[in-house]
Amino acid sequence: MAGSIPRADRTASDGSPYPDRNRPTFERDVRAMFTHIAVRYDWFDHVASLGNDYLWRPRALWDLERRRSDRPTRRILDIGCGTGDLTRQAARRFPSARVVGADFTPAMLQRATELTGDGHRPGQVDFAGASALHLPFRSASFDVVMSAFVARNLPSLPLAFRELRRVLTPGGTLLTLEITEPPSALIGSMFHAYFDRVVPWLGAAVKSAGPYRYLPESLRHLPATPRMLELLREAGYDQAVASRQSFGIVTSFFAEVAR
Repeated sequence: MAGSIPRADRTASDGSPYPDRNRPTFERDVRAMFTHIAVRYDWFDHVASLGNDYLWRPRALWDLERRRSDRPTRRILDIGCGTGDLTRQAARRFPSARVVGADFTPAMLQRATELTGDGHRPGQVDFAGASALHLPFRSASFDVVMSAFVARNLPSLPLAFRELRRVLTPGGTLLTLEITEPPSALIGSMFHAYFDRVVPWLGAAVKSAGPYRYLPESLRHLPATPRMLELLREAGYDQAVASRQSFGIVTSFFAEVAR
């Protein structure tokens, strides 16, 4: 993606973590970053997205439900669940399904458990420690695997997409919701002015300069939409499509496994 973010050390000037994917400690540093922001993660997401994240996840789930209208959805995995926002929304959208939220950051899982409470039927929502690259679940054990704003943090998308496909049942669906490069040059220039400059400034204001300087850089490492679709097909999915929101600032990638 466009934009210019200088290379930095693993910590910002305020001491907050700053992952560098060129280092062998990248995954550990990503975990440290999410540990650092776990408590204020949801609040900052609402502010940084100008409230649009209240719309992006529900719209993606509505599209998912529409695409699966002819198939039962009994088990859902939300990988990289963070504080469990998408997990809880999926449980409400698919009330008969069991939903598992998985993340490799214990602090995020603790926060997800605290926020989830007792608002669902007994046993409907569970949380587990897991990485998208090495899932501790049986093959063909979920009808839906989903993630929101996770792909840009993964060191290997091909490996992750193959592992996510492994745990999908025949007829299963993968949903990956991500911030993406807008197709319009005008929207793109406005997008980068905000995400490359304003968001890091907001992060610095709440003593989290590193994580929110990492955000625009991480977006540059996410493949363009056509390449994302190619990677999904190369990973063994039989169909892959992209559905844009907010002028292409956010895209839902859907991939299907043959029945």
